[in-house]
Amino acid sequence: MKTLGERSKERRKIINLTQLQLSKKVGVSSVTISQWESGDTSPKGENLYKLAQALQCSPDWLMFGNSKNTKKPESNAEWAGGFDLWDNDSPLGEDEVEIPFYVDIELSAGEGIAEGVEYKGPKLRFAKSSLKRQGVNTDHAACVKVNGNSMEPVLPHGSTVGVDTSATEIVDGKMYAINHDGMMRVKMLYKLPGGGLRLRSYNTDEWPDEHINNEQLKNIKVIGKVFWYSVLI
Repeated sequence: MKTLGERSKERRKIINLTQLQLSKKVGVSSVTISQWESGDTSPKGENLYKLAQALQCSPDWLMFGNSKNTKKPESNAEWAGGFDLWDNDSPLGEDEVEIPFYVDIELSAGEGIAEGVEYKGPKLRFAKSSLKRQGVNTDHAACVKVNGNSMEPVLPHGSTVGVDTSATEIVDGKMYAINHDGMMRVKMLYKLPGGGLRLRSYNTDEWPDEHINNEQLKNIKVIGKVFWYSVLI
């Protein structure tokens, strides 16, 4: 089975890029690209996304080799860098909308934490055009933090995700926020024959796939699809 570095090198050659050209697109040195391809180090967070974008593939394909994921730069959610918190006194821009940021509620990307009580605290601002592109209605969107390491390196501990609570229909390979027996988690979901569900993490070394049978599904509620995430590391 090929490694992330081998897939990265393979993809780079397919789209006819040198290590130097790729490094400029990603914003790192050519030495770093060489280290990634040799397996000495691995891209994480923002760098993983930028590498996938430059190679015209998805982080999923770089990490797992799923051939269907080479068609789009990112198939799960829109990535963003830093963001600002705003209070009620900050005027909205013409193309801006506010989405609640529930800072006291975490989506566990590891073992899970007990659901907290929602409150209206800080808000994050999004461009209306960005939400429209993702097909997200502001009334059905919320932002929360990810806790744990199971979704690393794509979503390190402390990342923030945007969840579309109206999108609960499962599409294989997409990231969803779920309520798992009273605990909130974020996972990639896959349907299984017989009505079961597979929960997948990016960090499969520490967090192997979880197979949920039809009977166990009663303990899982899909909260919504992850449409956006921000990594601050």
